[in-house]
Amino acid sequence: MAARKPAAKKRAAKKPIAKAPAKTETLGTSRTQDSYLDELKRRKAEGIRSEDDPAVVRQHERGKLTARERLDVLFDKGSFVELDALVTHRTTRFGLENNRPPGDSVVTGYGTVEGRVVFAYSQDFTVFGGTVSEAAAEKIVKAQDLSLKVGAPIIALNDSGGARIQAGITGLKGYGDIFLRNVLASGVVPQIAVSAGPTAGGAVYSPAIMDFTYMVEGVGQMAITGPDIVKSVTGEEITMEELGGAQTHATKSGVAHFAVKGGEQTLNEVRSLLSFLPSNNMEDPPFLDTGDDPNRRSEELSTVVPSDGMRPYDVRDVIRHIVDNGDFLEVQALFAKNIVVGLARMGGRVAGLVGNNPETMAGSLDIDASRKAARFVRFCDCFNIPLVTLVDVTGYLPGTQQEYGGIITHGAKLLYAYAEATVPKVVVILRKAHGGAYVAMSSKSLRADVNMAWPGAEIAVMGSGGAVDLIHRRAIAGADDPEAERQKLLKEYETEFYNPYQAASLGFIDDVIDPADTRRLIIRSLDMLQDKADITPPKKHGNIPL
Repeated sequence: MAARKPAAKKRAAKKPIAKAPAKTETLGTSRTQDSYLDELKRRKAEGIRSEDDPAVVRQHERGKLTARERLDVLFDKGSFVELDALVTHRTTRFGLENNRPPGDSVVTGYGTVEGRVVFAYSQDFTVFGGTVSEAAAEKIVKAQDLSLKVGAPIIALNDSGGARIQAGITGLKGYGDIFLRNVLASGVVPQIAVSAGPTAGGAVYSPAIMDFTYMVEGVGQMAITGPDIVKSVTGEEITMEELGGAQTHATKSGVAHFAVKGGEQTLNEVRSLLSFLPSNNMEDPPFLDTGDDPNRRSEELSTVVPSDGMRPYDVRDVIRHIVDNGDFLEVQALFAKNIVVGLARMGGRVAGLVGNNPETMAGSLDIDASRKAARFVRFCDCFNIPLVTLVDVTGYLPGTQQEYGGIITHGAKLLYAYAEATVPKVVVILRKAHGGAYVAMSSKSLRADVNMAWPGAEIAVMGSGGAVDLIHRRAIAGADDPEAERQKLLKEYETEFYNPYQAASLGFIDDVIDPADTRRLIIRSLDMLQDKADITPPKKHGNIPL
């Protein structure tokens, strides 16, 4: 029997395509499409305060921008996309159950800065003083999680009275969630904090974990407790500005990397910093053709650094001669001035520069300088930014204040940071390189790639005076004219050891160079090292002497 053919499927009759309802047509209910859109606009408008709102007026009177005005300045025009604009807090006591503004006390979202995606959250002091509720913390955490998934920087615009007391411990839990994301994102995406108003109590620890902190002068304040509590505990009378203002943290504590006048100028400087940074740790910093000839010689460098080792100079003058167009973004310029750190371009490529500054404390390394430089070195290593180190150091600063303060531990941080770094490392010894500080300042022993020295460089265990007094103390003491004998021995010692050639003969430095060629040779070295790969033993993480 022949196999039966399968029955042909009946083609279903085509249904007429439904037309979209007209704007005024009802959609199965008594409501119209227009009414839905009107409701959406109304709900979102409730979260935006007008210019003449009393809270906004007070914000401006304090010299502060509003949360949304800050975002308008930070992002490329029209690029900001808000997230969670309709989120409300969940507190049901203390009268807050009748006051639930959409968006709560923070505006979160993403946009572009010079065309690159950046996330941000901006605390809104006009809503409950910017205090953090559980809902506000969840908004911030969502932005942090997205920035990590996407691999984009995140900017925290802080202006808050801290955790919302009426919300109970849920606000504290929220801060813990934020801190965790700060830690998880550390070394993965750049994190930048801006103190554009008060940042109080536990809230200060988020900026402390982030990579850079800006403070707006006159309005940005950070402190774990206020003046009243300080007075009750210690009896000390102090203003909030003295305790935790921008100048305090920029000059004394080092908590602030930048202190800037005006909210708008601060945000423009954040945009400038971002131009030097990659979006994440898997990318290189953005290349920019600056138009500055990489082979440009700087004959003036021979006179910038005095040959007399006792005469001071400002290492920033050297930096401006060797970087592209003299454009140098200095970090922590007001703190630990005996060392200079910052970002620049050399041959179009971003580099992190570290230089001892003989203009302050003869360029010696102390506790603050070691902390400052070590953190900067580690940041550069996180984000694939090559390091250029300019050395002119007499040693670690001696004295009981330094010893009691832990110079041994703090000084080791810098040594550790350089040794750990796997980015290209190029070093130029400008004048002095003495003792353990010579080793710590990215010496060949710490895996530096290219080490050069100027002809007048002094590479030695210690200063000539101290060395001669130790080595020849008996000969000096037994001489008919001890001072004349000391001067003779001093001259002999300096002739034999106070030059770069012994170090060059041992391979501790790779070349002795004409100062005028410094820029060209650094750029050539960085070009050569572009595809460098260093090997570090497998480990969970090191135990840096914190």
